[in-house]
Amino acid sequence: MSDPATPPRSLAEALRHRDDASLGALLRARPDLITPVPTDLTQLATRAGTRASVVRALERLDRFALQTAEALAVAAEPASYAELLGLMAGDERDAAVVEALPHALGTLREQALVWGGDDRLRLVRTARELLAPSPQHPSPTGLGPTVAEATAGMSPGRIQEIVGAAGLPSTHDAVSAVAALTGLYGDRARMAALLEQAPAESLEVLARLVWGPPYGQVTADPAPRLRWLLDRGLLLPTAPGTVVLPREVALHLRGGHAHRTTEPVPPAVEPTAVHRPQVVDAAAAGQAYTALATVAELLKDWHEGGPAVLRAGGLSVRDLKRTAVALDLPEPVAAFWVELAYAAGLLASDGEADERYAATPAYDEWLERPAAERWARLAEAWLTATRTSGLVGGRDAKDRSLATLGPGLDRSAAPEVRHRVLSLLAGLPEGAAPAADSVLARLRWERPPRGPQPGDDLRARLARWTLSEAEMLGVTGRGALSAHGRALLGAPAPSPSQTLPEVPGDRLPVHHHTPAPPPPLEPLTPAEQATASAAAIRLLAPLLPEPLDHVLLQADLTAVAPGPLERPLADMLDVLADVESKGGATVYRFTPGSVRRALDAGRAAGDLHAFLAAHSRTPVPQPLTYLIDDVARRHGRLRVGAASAYVRCDDDAVLNEILADKRAAGLRLRRLAPTVLATQADPAALLDGLRAMGFAPAAESADGDVLITRADAHRTPPRTAPEPVRDGPPTPDATLLSAAIRAIRAGDLASTTPRKPSAAPVSGGALPRTTAAETLATMQAAVLTGETLWIGYVNAEGAASQRVIAPIRVEGGFVTAYDHTADEVRTYPLHRVTGVAELADDGD
Repeated sequence: MSDPATPPRSLAEALRHRDDASLGALLRARPDLITPVPTDLTQLATRAGTRASVVRALERLDRFALQTAEALAVAAEPASYAELLGLMAGDERDAAVVEALPHALGTLREQALVWGGDDRLRLVRTARELLAPSPQHPSPTGLGPTVAEATAGMSPGRIQEIVGAAGLPSTHDAVSAVAALTGLYGDRARMAALLEQAPAESLEVLARLVWGPPYGQVTADPAPRLRWLLDRGLLLPTAPGTVVLPREVALHLRGGHAHRTTEPVPPAVEPTAVHRPQVVDAAAAGQAYTALATVAELLKDWHEGGPAVLRAGGLSVRDLKRTAVALDLPEPVAAFWVELAYAAGLLASDGEADERYAATPAYDEWLERPAAERWARLAEAWLTATRTSGLVGGRDAKDRSLATLGPGLDRSAAPEVRHRVLSLLAGLPEGAAPAADSVLARLRWERPPRGPQPGDDLRARLARWTLSEAEMLGVTGRGALSAHGRALLGAPAPSPSQTLPEVPGDRLPVHHHTPAPPPPLEPLTPAEQATASAAAIRLLAPLLPEPLDHVLLQADLTAVAPGPLERPLADMLDVLADVESKGGATVYRFTPGSVRRALDAGRAAGDLHAFLAAHSRTPVPQPLTYLIDDVARRHGRLRVGAASAYVRCDDDAVLNEILADKRAAGLRLRRLAPTVLATQADPAALLDGLRAMGFAPAAESADGDVLITRADAHRTPPRTAPEPVRDGPPTPDATLLSAAIRAIRAGDLASTTPRKPSAAPVSGGALPRTTAAETLATMQAAVLTGETLWIGYVNAEGAASQRVIAPIRVEGGFVTAYDHTADEVRTYPLHRVTGVAELADDGD
């Protein structure tokens, strides 16, 4: 075992010095390291240094921690804390950097990207390879190679010439000459004296290269200003026609700074407007009600079966346009509501041969819930969904169009970005709406984009979409986080310092110096989310309008619903009238066609009169009564059945009128009897044709009874909501972390505990080998002496492992022992034990 007082010689030894809390923090920050659980700390260290794992860890660093890692990549290895501080804080020792650097270095250590004491800091080799500057991969620091790296292929004679021109005594070999140059360039006083002799034009050349890129082009016969720099090694050739500014020279010119701009403090999220919390909550509740109405209207539009599923999956552009027109929304907004209903499990494809989208059985259950509960289900689905409607209409990696409900819309970063954006809003005072640019700046600091266009990275687009979608869904109101939105996140109530004083009016004064935000909110577990959602429901429910049981009938054949209607009333009105306009109040219009639709659904005229009288706060207008009676009187006088189709009527004058009408020519009717007409058209086409001519026919069955036509609700088989697509393994919970650490510790004990020398020494990671008789005898002796043994074991699946056990009982071909590896008592078949060895005493 390693001595805690001895400096670690490797990352594995550094991990052995950690306590369980520190190991747990590492595995929580980098969950890919325990998938699967490593056998020991050496394997954990090896996995922590793999390229894929290091890249993932670097991508999750904030800007200042990443800048610290970049500075270590250009520092000597190993570097001291003083050298790192000089690279980060410069010669003037920026106070903000001095204060923030210990935390950034602690983050790198916690995530096993840096190991070693403050006097010997080492960046993990893979991280150094990724971050160190090279001609193929320039460093964000803008620094070039060191003097030693730039002169690696230079002739010893040329190096001596540079040493002499720089005013240094000649040396006996190239190595000492390079060391002398490095010492000169790193000495502030001597370097300043050398540059005082430089022509002004030469200093201008250095100024152009100092912040990078450090490479420049020269001709075969350099100008005097360049020749002066080349002679003294302030520029070094790297290839024919190319020169580079050595790293040590650049650091002197920069005043020791590794970066042009060091960002130790995250940018603040500044509010642009502050509203009274009551106004914010009311606006958010109004949006929440609109969200529920929009989803219900969408699925009502697809009630009898929605659009067909494309062969490649998803909704066609034409169907999305039609849906957007039906909802009276822009196409991107319509795509959002379709995707949200899909994420909440309210719609899916029906899976039939002619596959179409339709509501699921869960939609009917959802409709029966109170409004606040329906909203909570939509909001929860939005928070965790990885499907991103903002991508609709774009192109994938294979240049294929991305369709609504189609493949390719999952982005694993979406839930994390949504949660983080809302957490930033929760850190502002109540009623404060942030500037979108300040939110994006904060996110870019927390996760610096690695692409060539930082302003157009995926996280920035996700953040913008989050702000607009949260407003549409009613999580925010007027740009500020609502009380029920805060509860949905599980965020604590605002502190007194974040609560603004009550003043008259809607908008409050904006204070740009907001208090420090609280720590970032952690994502909730399912149980915690259920509790948070219940709290959000309690806050939202009183703000939503209560459903009404009445309408206001008007003389112009319209009915006004001054608010949301109870479901039975709304369903009946949808059949009896057409929606004319929406908004705070919904206006329905009664037409002959809408009344006939109600009669076709089996309602009698008396039923319609009674219904309107019972649910109208105003007297039923006489024109509406006349309309219902007139349509009912003519309804069913004509009967259409299957001949292919026929028309019968007791009044032959009506049939004569039909035959004489030129609009009936397309139906190709012929008289079979004085009261019967027949045609080759199907009954549905005949019904539509006669209704277009102004008649009110009714369909009848083969028995002569009037067919009652109702809109059949098409439902899919039971469907589950789509699972979010995760980016790597999920963060382990406390139980998994505890078990993983225990297993890693035990495996490390088995692999590092000294063994007594034996006749057949074991090398590398091989299992001990002994005969069955030797194994049995050693086990039995250990039971009597209480010694601990090291064994090799092969399980029933053929997997081999090393274990440290303390035998308790040996009988019947089995050994019962306390297994230090598993930290429990286990029983092992002796025939699966490959061999056994005694562990050395502590003094051996």
